[in-house]
Amino acid sequence: MKTASTLARVLLGLLFTVFGLNGFLHFIPMGTVSGLAGQYLGALAMSHYLSVVFALQLISGVLLLVNRFVPLALTLLAPVIVNILLFHIFLAPTGLLMAGVATLLWIAVAYPLRPTFAVLLQPRPLATLKTAPLKTGGAVSPL
Repeated sequence: MKTASTLARVLLGLLFTVFGLNGFLHFIPMGTVSGLAGQYLGALAMSHYLSVVFALQLISGVLLLVNRFVPLALTLLAPVIVNILLFHIFLAPTGLLMAGVATLLWIAVAYPLRPTFAVLLQPRPLATLKTAPLKTGGAVSPL
């Protein structure tokens, strides 16, 4: 399971690093999209919204590749993947297979980290931890 999760992490990291970089450097030619999907992408491009999405993809992809802050990278990628899935389900079904692959890779990386994400599914905030005050040169820290 550890090997599969590591492989999925690297593949997901490569996928989003490459496509995040492509959003800025345009080394993979993208075909034209027509209809409602084209209008949607045009509006996102004109508003520079896609620049933020590409930056999130790039940052998350690099974090996954270097195996640092993986839960943060997965948290940043989750809404991006949901939007990619919804775009391909409702507007451009031709890319649905690749969106499904990205989703499965995300699940394979996130599944072993379930305990990390479990706190997000609590109905109420966890009780604040009561710790002893820190002593700094005779004065008590407000922390």
